[in-house]
Amino acid sequence: MEVSKILRTIFLVDLVKGLALTFRYQDPREIYTEQYPLQRPQVAERYRGAPRLNVNAETNETLCIACDLCALACPEHLIIVSSERNEKTRRKELTNFTYDLSRCMFCGLCEDACPTDCLELTQDFEMAMYSREGAILDRHRLEEGPTPTRYVR
Repeated sequence: MEVSKILRTIFLVDLVKGLALTFRYQDPREIYTEQYPLQRPQVAERYRGAPRLNVNAETNETLCIACDLCALACPEHLIIVSSERNEKTRRKELTNFTYDLSRCMFCGLCEDACPTDCLELTQDFEMAMYSREGAILDRHRLEEGPTPTRYVR
């Protein structure tokens, strides 16, 4: 072996070079830390998070016409829409809407398929739950929308 190679091995020159490169990027003036619970991060405009069923602001009725297009567009088959036909108006009325959040991959195909813009994926990202039963959202929880937890000091 050459003497220079032995000295490089003994003094760990390659390790020191690697550490120097690593610490060059660890300048404290360039590190950005968010104080998460107290300061909410800005999410991208096109971020798709928790689902919500929109309601008419004036009549407080759901905008869903029970066309079942969102369930057909969903590749995971996690949306179940139940409806009954109203004999007076001869229209379908939404009776049950179930959304299984545990299987959702947030692709947005259900949102794109909805002709009335009733179903939308909000920008809420706090969806952690302690049980799988909490991940199955019914119509009333979807109409209320996500309620983010507010932390105070």
